[in-house]
Amino acid sequence: MKYLHLIWAALFRRKSRTFLTLVSIIAAFVLFGLLDSVRVAFTAGNDVAGAGRLIVNSKMSMQQPLPESLGARIATVPGVAAVASANWFGGVYQDPKNQVVSFAVSPNYFDLYPELNLPADQRAIWGKTRTGAVVGAALAKRFGWKIGDKIPLQSTIFPSKASGNQTWTFDIVGIFHARDPAQAGREQMLMFHWKYFDENNAFGSGTVHWYVVKVAHPAQADAVAHAIDAISANSDHETKAQTEQAFQASFIKQMVNIGFIVTAIMGAVFFTLLLLTGNTMMQAVRERTNELAVLKTIGFSNTSVLAMVLAEGVLMLVLGGAIGLALVSLIVPALSAKSGGMMPVHAVAGSTWLVGVLLMVLIGAVVGLPPALRAMRLNIVEALRMGA
Repeated sequence: MKYLHLIWAALFRRKSRTFLTLVSIIAAFVLFGLLDSVRVAFTAGNDVAGAGRLIVNSKMSMQQPLPESLGARIATVPGVAAVASANWFGGVYQDPKNQVVSFAVSPNYFDLYPELNLPADQRAIWGKTRTGAVVGAALAKRFGWKIGDKIPLQSTIFPSKASGNQTWTFDIVGIFHARDPAQAGREQMLMFHWKYFDENNAFGSGTVHWYVVKVAHPAQADAVAHAIDAISANSDHETKAQTEQAFQASFIKQMVNIGFIVTAIMGAVFFTLLLLTGNTMMQAVRERTNELAVLKTIGFSNTSVLAMVLAEGVLMLVLGGAIGLALVSLIVPALSAKSGGMMPVHAVAGSTWLVGVLLMVLIGAVVGLPPALRAMRLNIVEALRMGA
């Protein structure tokens, strides 16, 4: 821009004030970047087209069980290569704070998850051990578990016939690893035999919470999903087939509406930011009344003055926002690594950058427009007399 040096000089006329304002803008966009990255991670992937693995659960609710016999019917659908099943267990180890992501699964569950590596000898032992459980490496490290340990888990949902209460006992016979470090969050799980669960579940038997379906040709996933849902249409156990990522997003939404929380928090943050930066811009322009009058005197048009002041507001927001999102690009991978994969986001999405840039420009224009209009309408004689 022709007058960029003038805009830059005006922006940093009061360095302390500008610095503090920039810190506030940076903080706001760091918060925005972190929250939106989490939102994108948990809400993306709602299109079943092209998926290689589908999750089939009750159309009514994830907590609504499906008949275990439905698995055999799903397996007959053209395009289905394999079917496994799982039940949410809701385990707690020793203390209510020690939540354990635990599932009762069918024997072939690991066949549908090649990204999880369970040694063949350990899997063979698991198949022969009725009370056997396999745990992820990260979970085993968290609690100091090792193969051969006998552990009690308190189920938050299902009482056990064997114990007469919520306590279930398992023998750790295997430890699995994620082949891809980016999927290390899967190492936070514990899995045990569905048959053992079904036989000892005091709440009932013969049901599962969801099916995992491997699609023979991912391009046909959409047709396969519709065919699966057609099996139980108009029954008391209608299903909803969707991608695994969409299922995970729905699972999270059962506990918390991430999109709403992010929107509410960021609405409050950006409203405060509008007031702060708006006040800064109004004060900065008021202090330069005499200088703006001089610019008009030497030939700057009303439009040029308006554009310069407006650009000053936008530049301030873009500068602070860009620094904030750049910091998020460094923070997110570090947080993901520290979380052991439980935070399923490894970089700032392009959509987050796009929305962030639009917010920078929009907020900059909003806070810059009132002082810019004031500067444009400035009367030269009155302004010079006021500054004299």
